[in-house]
Amino acid sequence: MRTVFCRKYQQELEGLEFAPFPGAKGQDIFDHVSKKAWQEWMGHQTLLINENRLNVMLPESKVFLDEQRAKFLTNQDYERPVGWKPA
Repeated sequence: MRTVFCRKYQQELEGLEFAPFPGAKGQDIFDHVSKKAWQEWMGHQTLLINENRLNVMLPESKVFLDEQRAKFLTNQDYERPVGWKPA
């Protein structure tokens, strides 16, 4: 098991098995985001896509999700869908 110092939880946790996508952003996530935080982001991202009826093929949707991902994974104020309740 590979561990990383998770940016979101500020502690050593199990890391991802591979970078979620190619390039510098994917490598940064691989190096600094835990498996737990990434799984939480993926669930939250799905809520954002559905709530905002995003088309992930559109550049503006990609920009929005990139911004929200960065905020979510660094504990900044990120957008929450209507009716969202913390787990």
